[in-house]
Amino acid sequence: MSEQWGLSSRQDNSTISFDSDRLPLPPPPLPPPPQFSSPSALPVKKLYQVLAEGQLQPRSDREELKMLFQNRSNSFRKELNWLFINTPVPSLIQDGPQCGLVALWMAGHLLNAPEAVSLEKIVKCAVENKYTVQGEMFSGDNMVKLAKEVFTCHGELLTEGLIGSNKSRIMCHLTTGYPVLIPYDEDFNHEPCQKKGHKAHWAVVSGVLLGLRCELPDDIYERDPDIPGLYYLNGGGAAASYPEECVVTSLLLAKQGKSLKYQMWEYEQVHRSNMQLTEFSPKRDKDGTSYILPDGGVKLGLRGVVILLRPLLSVTKLVASTTYTKPSRQVLSASDYTSTT
Repeated sequence: MSEQWGLSSRQDNSTISFDSDRLPLPPPPLPPPPQFSSPSALPVKKLYQVLAEGQLQPRSDREELKMLFQNRSNSFRKELNWLFINTPVPSLIQDGPQCGLVALWMAGHLLNAPEAVSLEKIVKCAVENKYTVQGEMFSGDNMVKLAKEVFTCHGELLTEGLIGSNKSRIMCHLTTGYPVLIPYDEDFNHEPCQKKGHKAHWAVVSGVLLGLRCELPDDIYERDPDIPGLYYLNGGGAAASYPEECVVTSLLLAKQGKSLKYQMWEYEQVHRSNMQLTEFSPKRDKDGTSYILPDGGVKLGLRGVVILLRPLLSVTKLVASTTYTKPSRQVLSASDYTSTT
């Protein structure tokens, strides 16, 4: 029996023996799986950055203003004539909490700087002077100092909002072609809102839309060929003249760092938002990020702040004033229609 088992074993062994030289080589090992970056390592774009990527720059400033007017035409009173006065500024989308620095960069294009100033230079200067950590700017006073340093310009800090005696100064500044920086609370659609400063944001204002109850002569103002009652007068170079006593309503033309497009805001709406900036956002206070706040916080640093910027001129600028003449059926003194800087 054992012999039979041994034979059977030898037969089994001979059956499973093989010649390795006659079999194909084994396949090569599989390559290692691809290395994917973890989601946390990839930069996450903000919603406003994603939306801005799909925006197209309008062909011209005039075209953009006209589109703004058309999109809101139902809100404009038909019995008024409407006058655009604007000196265009470029657009730039902010990266992080840089709204104030981006607004300053836009404004800088109207300040006749001796050389181009990059956003990187503005950020570097702000960090070195300890005005900011992340790009935030919660101090109007520091914003004026920063503007003077990077653009060698004149800066004036107003602290009582946009109405009262400040209104005429702001309007004259804009119609002369100079930029205005204004902090406000930003709503989801970039409009001014009232969140006690929790949504504090900066914008640069470069022009106005005026609703006037009077006729505008074609030899001074350019009539829009398609929209009845809409006129244009370019700001910059000389103070743009208009009959102030005929102004019924005013809107501000602004840009900010979360859109490539102009915004058009009611003047009083901006003032109300500007005057209620009093608190630092509780959400930011708990996000673990460092911010620089002035003594007195947001209320002292931003509430009522309006910044007027203009170039430092080594040679007196000659300003040609334009005289507006009313139709003859209305008799008013000539001084009522003349504006100079």
